Amino acid sequence: MKITNVEAFWLRCPIPKEKQHFSDYGLLTNFDMTLVVITTEDGLQGFGEAKAAVGSSGVCASIVSCIENELKPILIGKNAKNINRLWEEMYNGTRDHYALTRGRRFPILGRRGLTIAAMSGIDTALWDLKGKALGVPVMDLLGGACREQMPAYASGGWAPVDHIGEQLNSYVAKGFNAVKMRVGIMDQTVQNSIDRVKAARKALGPHIKLMTDAHGTFSVPEAKQFCRGVEDCNLYWFEEPINPDNRHGTAEVRASTAIPIAAGESEFTSFDIRDLLEVRALDVLQPDAAIIGGISETMRVGHLASVHQLELAPHCWGSAFSFMAGLHVAFASQAATIIEFSLGGNPMMYDLVQEQITVTDGVIAAPVAPGLGLTPNWNFIHEFKQKI
Repeated sequence: MKITNVEAFWLRCPIPKEKQHFSDYGLLTNFDMTLVVITTEDGLQGFGEAKAAVGSSGVCASIVSCIENELKPILIGKNAKNINRLWEEMYNGTRDHYALTRGRRFPILGRRGLTIAAMSGIDTALWDLKGKALGVPVMDLLGGACREQMPAYASGGWAPVDHIGEQLNSYVAKGFNAVKMRVGIMDQTVQNSIDRVKAARKALGPHIKLMTDAHGTFSVPEAKQFCRGVEDCNLYWFEEPINPDNRHGTAEVRASTAIPIAAGESEFTSFDIRDLLEVRALDVLQPDAAIIGGISETMRVGHLASVHQLELAPHCWGSAFSFMAGLHVAFASQAATIIEFSLGGNPMMYDLVQEQITVTDGVIAAPVAPGLGLTPNWNFIHEFKQKI
């Protein structure tokens, strides 16, 4: 399992016009991701995803450079099975020997941000490699499945007040019993967000789970106003109510309402999640495996969720590789009960890989294929690889 090559590809694929949507990020016309490929001396390959942004679009050139120029030299010639050790070597740099002998970390200066995102893709690819080498799904390496199947929620919901019910009910018609809609600054006013949620709940009826996501765009007073305005709508959670940099503000919002507060997709490492928990900011933890530090760090967040008696709901808006990374952790974690399934225009979910990821009657089955269970479509990769 000696590592002989580490590659990173920035892929940018146009979203078909009929599947484009407008949000606070603007009109999303492309989907970007960084595909990480690790090859061993016997030709086995593992794949992972690293993200430059939590949304659909992002410039990935710096992640590619970090992987190929900073992290690749650390990995070449190493044993790919030693995932925990390799994570520490990347995170601690030249002081990794201190970290490994003293049992505590001495991280590099770039211990947050795009370096961690780059590490995320590498870590996920290493788990994929190990699962393939042993002939088992990554989920089994994490301790096995806590359940045979898991409900999925349809993630979308950008339509205006007079069409939001129709849009969300189109998800229900596909078999989903839980849906998520976007709110926040894209609605111009807090009242418009409230009106859209009320219209959604009226159209869905009382039994469909309804989540809202503000993408961190409300102020603290606006988030409180929103919560008061929708308190009778039985929201399953309110996601990223305010700027993720303001963890104390998120805690203030949570203290003001009975609506569960969710966040975590914008955080790097489990240390950031710990800081949110220390100020009692969260009910639902949402690490993104392509941002937070890979499958390894996502699983550590799962342990934090379990210890604090909170819910784990990995952020799975990305390519098939980050979706499956989050899915394997969710199935292996006692704290996870529902998984995100993107219903936006997402060619990276459906065209990048040969397998078809499906939800049947609102549920998704535990994975059974070795590794992440995905095979890249190399024709797609070659067509949409960006020159850097």
